[in-house]
Amino acid sequence: MNLLAFDTSTDTMSIAVQSGAGEACLLYQHTAAGGAHTSTHLIPEIQRLMALAQLRFEDLDAIVFGAGPGSFTGLRTACSVAQGLAFGAAVPVLPVNTLLAVAEEARWQNAASPSFAVTALLDARMDELYTAGYVFATGHWTQDKSERLIKPESLDWNGTDVLAGNVFAGYGARLPPQAAQTLALPTATALLRLAPALLACGAAVSAENALPTYIRDKVAQTTLERSASKALAGVAP
Repeated sequence: MNLLAFDTSTDTMSIAVQSGAGEACLLYQHTAAGGAHTSTHLIPEIQRLMALAQLRFEDLDAIVFGAGPGSFTGLRTACSVAQGLAFGAAVPVLPVNTLLAVAEEARWQNAASPSFAVTALLDARMDELYTAGYVFATGHWTQDKSERLIKPESLDWNGTDVLAGNVFAGYGARLPPQAAQTLALPTATALLRLAPALLACGAAVSAENALPTYIRDKVAQTTLERSASKALAGVAP
């Protein structure tokens, strides 16, 4: 199975290309700073890895991307690149939830545990976290806690083996101290490990139907909206 995967939902840009399957499978990957660098570096690095793998975009079985939640700009960038490449090559797109990718990366770091319960956490900025709960058993992931946007103190971690994500440096003191913690990001290699099962379940979509996953509906206010909010609060604009 030939796959291209990338995630730009955090401050890290992660890209991977898988060529072949089984013992003949080859993996090419690149990790670098994301954020402002993503818009200029993502496509050139994708092209470089595809060349190393000696693959054309038309050779891909799917283009996999981290669909969110995460950075608004990062999600828009990843989705637009996935759509553009998929349109040009006439291949399907596989959007993957970034919190599920965090859970998979944590499982992999914990010796690919055959049974594992993870509360995935990503920094949502604005003093909030994105969170969801997942359980890995009998070779499959199931979601047992839906995606939410919470304050760190509101975290429900009951039944969890580990908290996993990128929130511990900024919010660790406000999270349950008795919970095990694993630093984990939604890596492109985690997306590749998740892809076969998701593709088998029919999760791939056409390019025009590939969309980011937003939990926070609005991350910014216009000048007029800020003025209106201040007026309601009795604060001078």
